[in-house]
Amino acid sequence: MGSVELRNVTFSYPGAEAATLKNVNIKVEKGQYAALVGPSGSGKTTISYLIPRLYEATKGQVLFAGSDVKEIAQADLIDNVGIVNQETYLFHATIKENLAYAKPGATDEEITAAAKAANIHETISSFPEGYDTMVGERGYRLSGGEKQRIAIARVLLKDPPVLILDEATSSMDTQSERIVQETLDAVTRNRTTIAIAHRLSTVINADVIFVISAGEVVESGTHKKLLKSNGLYSKLVNEQFKGA
Repeated sequence: MGSVELRNVTFSYPGAEAATLKNVNIKVEKGQYAALVGPSGSGKTTISYLIPRLYEATKGQVLFAGSDVKEIAQADLIDNVGIVNQETYLFHATIKENLAYAKPGATDEEITAAAKAANIHETISSFPEGYDTMVGERGYRLSGGEKQRIAIARVLLKDPPVLILDEATSSMDTQSERIVQETLDAVTRNRTTIAIAHRLSTVINADVIFVISAGEVVESGTHKKLLKSNGLYSKLVNEQFKGA
């Protein structure tokens, strides 16, 4: 289990005049790291909504491990897909309760192992109340990088075969981004990963990059191949690194 495919997918939000996605074809093999890049509003996040069937394709098929997602119980889909986005939602509860939300009944050992893998265990242990620390409303007691690593630990506890990362480091300072990116690099190994990225430096080593513009896939390939083709991806890279 783990491959993801969009086959001739068109999607319109309810009440919208124009389609957000138009005849999109994307295939991510089991264990691959794929990136979706492109201008804001091009439809990248919408693609991530269709995989766990938060929305249904207007036309075409979304396939998960070769099966149409319409034929899979949504609870099973959600169990098999982990999502980390830039808005980490934490409950007004303890760190342990926030982590265990992903796997009710998880043992202390499992929770600690997930936190260690997400590079947040030592930080949690440094708090006077450790894993019993209350995070406050929406996690206000924690920094952005700490909240994001807790979100990653929560996903690891669930241990899904497919990970969706939606600009997971976009709202962080440079040091937090580096720590979280290193954590993500470790946890995505041997897992099918679809990363939506604004900072192109984070996806240079992706197995395949899909370039989305105005709801369509306009290019796909590796970083090197796309640079050589001198299309939209090359333009985006030049703009970003020129401004760095």
